Parts: sequence; structure tokens; C-alpha cells
Amino acid sequence: MLPTFVPGEIVTAVRRWRPVRVGDVVVLRDPSEPQRWLVKRCVAKSKGRLDVRGDNGAASTDSRDFGPVKAREVRWIVLGHRSR
Repeated sequence: MLPTFVPGEIVTAVRRWRPVRVGDVVVLRDPSEPQRWLVKRCVAKSKGRLDVRGDNGAASTDSRDFGPVKAREVRWIVLGHRSR
């Protein structure tokens, strides 16, 4: 998620309590490697599915690789971040 987040930053995320909106930064399991968590931005919604992308497209694993994800797969919504 560079340049939005840099390694070592602390993010505040809360359990998803509302539908994901376009522009939200979300946390979900990697559909290809379920033991890994991903932080991505929702860029589009359609019929219960989300297109999620990393802010650094050249180095991101996202919907361009694994396709749209079900909205219910999003576990948390990121509210903010700060440096250590």
C-alpha cells in the first residue's frame, strides 16, 4: 500500500460494521494464501463483489491477480494510520 502506508506504520482498523464503500481501505485474507492478510483499497463494487487494489499497482497482489472478492470477505475497515 505504498505510498499510503509504509513498513512499520501502525494502522487502526475496526471490524466491518457497515457495507464497504468505494475508497475504503480494508483488510482481508489473501484468496491465494489464506494465512496472509492483505490491506487494499476498494476501487469498485458490483453485485456483492469488490474490486480491491493496492496503491502501488506495480508491486501489488490484488483483484488484478485473483479477481473481485466477495464483500463478506472483508474483515476490517482501516480508519487511520500513524508513524511509530
